[in-house]
Amino acid sequence: MPATLSFSNKQARRLALAAQGFNGRQPPAAIKPVQLNRLIERLGILQIDSVNALVRSHYLPLFSRLGNYSPDLLDQAAWSQGRRRTLFEYWGHEASLLPMSMYPLMRWRMQRATRGEDIYQQLARFGREQQDTIRRVLASVQALGALGAGSLSTRQERAGPWWDWSAEKHALEWLFAAGEVTVAGRRGFERLYDLPERVIPSAVLQQPLLSEAEAQRGLLLHAATALGVGTEKDLRDYFRLNPADSRPRLAELIETGELLACEVQGWRQPAYCLPEPKVPRKVESSALLSPFDSLIWERSRTERLFDFRYRLEIYTPQDKRVYGYYVLPFLHNERIAARVDLRAERALGRLAVHAVHEEEPGLDEVGMLALAGNLRQMADWLGLEQVQLNCPRASGARLRVALAQIQGV
Repeated sequence: MPATLSFSNKQARRLALAAQGFNGRQPPAAIKPVQLNRLIERLGILQIDSVNALVRSHYLPLFSRLGNYSPDLLDQAAWSQGRRRTLFEYWGHEASLLPMSMYPLMRWRMQRATRGEDIYQQLARFGREQQDTIRRVLASVQALGALGAGSLSTRQERAGPWWDWSAEKHALEWLFAAGEVTVAGRRGFERLYDLPERVIPSAVLQQPLLSEAEAQRGLLLHAATALGVGTEKDLRDYFRLNPADSRPRLAELIETGELLACEVQGWRQPAYCLPEPKVPRKVESSALLSPFDSLIWERSRTERLFDFRYRLEIYTPQDKRVYGYYVLPFLHNERIAARVDLRAERALGRLAVHAVHEEEPGLDEVGMLALAGNLRQMADWLGLEQVQLNCPRASGARLRVALAQIQGV
């Protein structure tokens, strides 16, 4: 065996797809909590985002891998009381849902937040200057249980945009970052905060406190498992580690043999993987991907793996958008083969397809039928009767034919 493992880009792509749960296996007809929890443990994290043009983003990665599952299963895992709750919210890769097994690996981050480190400067300053408000808000949570920021606000004027937080909202966010409160549930999309001991299982809270180095090594190993193969930047980005933390931890994992250095053809930076990587012979899978899916959220990695440049254009003025407002990449086998601009028009009971853009060399007939099948399955999953095709492009015409075929029209 050579001193350094070497992979072609195609092999790296197959490693990544398999690690991310795209293994080509048909999911069971009825998805149960055990399958959902097993997948989330493998991914390690689901990013939360507020945009609801289609469905909240944290529901989509599970649909992409499991198909038509009940979103209630994720709601129960994330926000129910008792044993069915297997996830918690925290700052993982941005705002995230994580398995309870990850909670001990995040406590060092909570301690840093308490010291005003690694958090937004405005929030750190609030933590230094507004301890009286923080203590008052914490006392209210202790006395009253799960509370939203709106029920605590003493501000008289009407709230402005989302960043125009009241003092109470600032206090809750500081307490959340510091681990002194956690998210007990949600009302609509509003967080309801409570004490960790009333939300997190005692067996998890009572685990010995890990050192920063132990926790950071654990996060890097989780990232390597979920990514299959990645550069130092890929691995640290998965859980948003700082280079000053990730680089020495990575060296330690290589020293102990828990990670191996490797090379990937065409990558400028060294890569790393778990020992004894098993490269699939091929990956046959098709899926519509959330813009915040962990397979593609690190854009430079997506370009390296798939030769696919992706930017979300939600905040781009309409006349300057290239592909559309809420565009989902379409994974077909081992390529990201198309982009689809989608909207759930719930009042009209339809999934609107505003644009279809094929990537070179395009989708063959089988690929277009796979895209049509994914759209029909997504509409069914969202409880929408119709797939409404609004795309005037040639790709739209081909998709219209494919939809008619799968629907027997």
